[in-house]
Parts: sequence; structure tokens; C-alpha cells
Amino acid sequence: MNRSFIWSEWSESFMMAISAIRSNKLRSILTLLGIVIGVFSIIAVTTAMRVMQNSIESELNSLGSNVFEITKYPVFHAGGPGWWAKYRNRKDLTYEQVMKLKERATLASSVGAEADKWGKIVQYQDQKTNPNVSVDGITPDIFVAQNKKIDEGRPISQSDLETGSLVCVIDPNLVKTLFPHSDPLGEMVKLDGIGYRVIGTIKDEGNVLGGGQPYMMVPITTFFARYGKERSLDIYVQSVNQNVFQASQEQVQGILRAMRNVQPGKDDDFEIISNESLIDQFHQITFYVRIGAIVVSAIALLAAGVGIMNIMLVGVTERTREIGVRKSVGATRRNILTQFLLEAVVLCEVGGIVGILLGLVGGNLAALALHMQAAFPLDWAIIGLVVCSLVGITFGVYPAYKAASVDPIESLRYE
Repeated sequence: MNRSFIWSEWSESFMMAISAIRSNKLRSILTLLGIVIGVFSIIAVTTAMRVMQNSIESELNSLGSNVFEITKYPVFHAGGPGWWAKYRNRKDLTYEQVMKLKERATLASSVGAEADKWGKIVQYQDQKTNPNVSVDGITPDIFVAQNKKIDEGRPISQSDLETGSLVCVIDPNLVKTLFPHSDPLGEMVKLDGIGYRVIGTIKDEGNVLGGGQPYMMVPITTFFARYGKERSLDIYVQSVNQNVFQASQEQVQGILRAMRNVQPGKDDDFEIISNESLIDQFHQITFYVRIGAIVVSAIALLAAGVGIMNIMLVGVTERTREIGVRKSVGATRRNILTQFLLEAVVLCEVGGIVGILLGLVGGNLAALALHMQAAFPLDWAIIGLVVCSLVGITFGVYPAYKAASVDPIESLRYE
């Protein structure tokens, strides 16, 4: 049996399967719903997770090399109703601790600190922002730690900290909003009624996690004078090189535990966050979401498979005479088996394709709303199509076998 004959046989069976599906549109659509729902749920969830993962990894890449962060609160958290009290009762990370850490951390090339105040309005002449600006009080090392490059002007210096200067560096969003047609350098912007001279602008590196949160950086001493020191700082530490990165974390951990009087055997009362730890935590949190989506999909696909088997069995009964006619003109059992099996597989694949398209649209709608970059989980799309094929084969075998076993003489008598 040559390949051209096999191809011709399968092509004919495929076209007959398509014709059978088209001739029973309503029945086929209702049968497809289960497949569509199952595939849609897993593709929508995995697409949304992929969008978030790509955005978070892009955010992590915006940090400088060999940098880790120390915070009072974890980035991701889980637990019962009392989880907030556990972290709320921790002591703040203070500016004095940052200065001592900078002196003692011999494996760190830089130690920077940042405090922020959200929901501020910044004004320049008749231009005004929405109340969504973050005012960040910083030390000069933050520019290196957060990989923030100066586009024009200069960064905040140690001299600015020592004198408590009313100067600021603004991000590209503020430049576009307040200075759409002019140069911001040297201009005065107002924040809470106080004027700040713009000494620099941040280079636009593109949107990360939406990139829509505007910010204005001021010397941390100026920030304390305006908003107080009673707050916990975020500390950024850059190790001397990658070879001592882990050792630098351990050294900083030991220094902070000693400064904050954490007893041996007790948990740290601060969080050390690195790129790897953030990704691991994100994967742990989303793992159960993905498992839930897979379970829902499996149930929907199982129900859809039973529905397909039922519909195919009904189709075999309704088309008994057609089967008899085909057998009487030379169709073999294999021809009939192939026809009905392909019909089940095609039905599942059509549902799978529709489910994938809807899942991609649904998952990327969240990306569009948050101004994130769209994603296409090709691996899960392929898995979805393969699973649909397996469902079609698994639940189509028995109806196809029953159709192939129909006695041609008896089928021709069937009314």
C-alpha cells in the first residue's frame, strides 16, 4: 500500500468528517462547548501567568547587577488573617542602620536607601499631574542599585544630602506631562507647595509592569524634613562582584541581625530579596493557580469527552444506512473506523482552536489593561491541541469501532 493511497484515504475521511460536522451545526456547537471551556480556562490562566512572569522578570532586569534588596515586608505574602500583624510589628529599617551597614559591609560596593510617599501632585506653571506621583527620598547609591540612568543633567549627590537641597530628578512620565515642549533642567516644580529645582531626568528605558507610575526623586534628608523619619526604608546593596554575591547577603544578614538584636534561632525581622527569590516566590504562589486551572480543565474535558462519545454513538445509529451503503460499494472496516475516528478528533481540535483563541484574548486583556506586553504560551497551546487529539481518540474509538462493526446487510434494511 503506497503513501499516495493512504493520503487519499485519509483526505477523503477527513472531508467526510468535516461534512458530517457541518451538516449538524447545532449539535456540533453544543458538543464543542465542553472542549472550548476546558481549553479556554487553561490557556487564559497560563497566558495571564506568562504575562505577569515576563513583566516581573523585566522589572528584575531593571535592577543593577549583583544587587539585593532588604525590606520590612515581603514582596509576596501568604497566610491566615494574622499575617499582617506579624510583619507590622517588626521594627523599621532606619537611616541610622543604613549608615552603619554601609560602614561594616566590607563585601558591598554600595549601600543605598529609599523611602517613598505615594499619591502626590506635582505642578509646573499651569501643568499639573494626577494624584498618582511617588516621591522617593533616596541616597546617591540608588541610581546604581536600581540601574537608573541619567538622560540629561546630573543625579542627586552626597552634597545634596548633606545640605538638604530642594532639588529633584524626575522620570520620563513627569517630563512628558509637565514639560511636553520644553527643557525641564533648571526649572522649578512644586510639590505640596514647596519648589524643587529639576537637576536631572531619568532615561526612558521602556515600560515595565505598565511603566505608568510617575516618580520624582529627592535627597533623602530633604524627604525626611518634609515627611518625617518615622518610616521603614528599603535598602539596596550591591556586592563587590558576582563571586561574593551570596557571601555579601550572608554578611549583611549577620550585621542587621546584630544591630536589630535578633536572638540566635529566631527568624529574621526583615526580608532579603534577590532576583532569584522573587521569581521563586512568584512561581510558588502561581503554582496552585495553575493546578486549579488544570483541574477545572480536566473536568471540563472529561465531560466534553463523554459528550462527544454520546453524540458519536447517536451519529452511528442515525447513519447506519449510510454506513451500509459505503460498505456495499467497497468501504472496509478500516475506512469506516478512520472516518468516525477523524470526525471525533476534528470535532475536538476545532473546539481546542476556539478555546485557545478565546484564552489568548482573555489572558492578554489583562495585559492590555495593565499596559503589559502581551504573551503567547506556545507550549501550552501545543499541549492543549495534543490533549484535544487524545480526548477525540479516547472517546471516539468506541463509536468508531461500533460503526465499523455494523453489518452491511442489516444496515441496508435499517430505516
